[in-house]
Amino acid sequence: MSENTIFKTLKNLRAVFFDMDGVLYVGNNPLPGVQELLDYLDASGRKWLCVTNNAMQTSEQFVAKLARMDVRVPAQNILGSAEATAAWLTEQIEVHGAPRGKVFVMGMEGLRTALVRAGFELTADPFAATYAVAGANFELVFNDLAEATLAIRNGARFIGTNADMSFPTERGQVPGAGAVLALLTAASGIAPIVIGKPHAPMFELAMDRLGVTPRISLMVGDRYETDIAGALELGMTTAGVLTGISTREEFENQAHPPHLLVEGLPELLALFQRADGVA
Repeated sequence: MSENTIFKTLKNLRAVFFDMDGVLYVGNNPLPGVQELLDYLDASGRKWLCVTNNAMQTSEQFVAKLARMDVRVPAQNILGSAEATAAWLTEQIEVHGAPRGKVFVMGMEGLRTALVRAGFELTADPFAATYAVAGANFELVFNDLAEATLAIRNGARFIGTNADMSFPTERGQVPGAGAVLALLTAASGIAPIVIGKPHAPMFELAMDRLGVTPRISLMVGDRYETDIAGALELGMTTAGVLTGISTREEFENQAHPPHLLVEGLPELLALFQRADGVA
């Protein structure tokens, strides 16, 4: 995009969606410029939402985590893949006539809480489950994998929160939910239905929540194959940041690279300010 096109596009955007890990923070360490950009979006009348494939925590836990980094984000401004998965499964039952049954969960508190809040009954019995929902679990033991595999092999519909193969931490990249899904797929012979980015249900739920369309929406992410590729498919404007997973070369060498490529959020804020004529 030319410089004039970039500024015109940014000026007309009314909603910004942020990935969290690798964009707002890495592990428990905040990245520069987060609060400043959020404050500017509020002041300029733009809506924003944090959209994360992380299904391990509840929105309230994310709020507390961000608060410890001096970043103020209300719970309603956070959409995780756990909540998106629960919403998608509810729609399948209430709109498309899928059976309402018990759910076997292989994941952490965020995923369990989202499903319970949506009215689902959880079961620890893999042979009593209608659905087997899996996400990242940093307390994973072999028996968790064994019982999830048994549930899937017994006919439970296999649903994955997200397919991120790795997860960024202060120590580096560790196995993510996608690595767990790959193991369960290999063990059961069945591939999951995946809800999180880059798949459409996550983006569509996010835009529905803010009442916006792809044409006036920006997706900001650090991982091309999830944050950027899925948003491009839906016609959203995209911005890649170099604070997380994908490198500059990985972004630039894609057949369809992001519209913008910035070092981090301070640079994105500066572009918005220039587009709005305030810098």
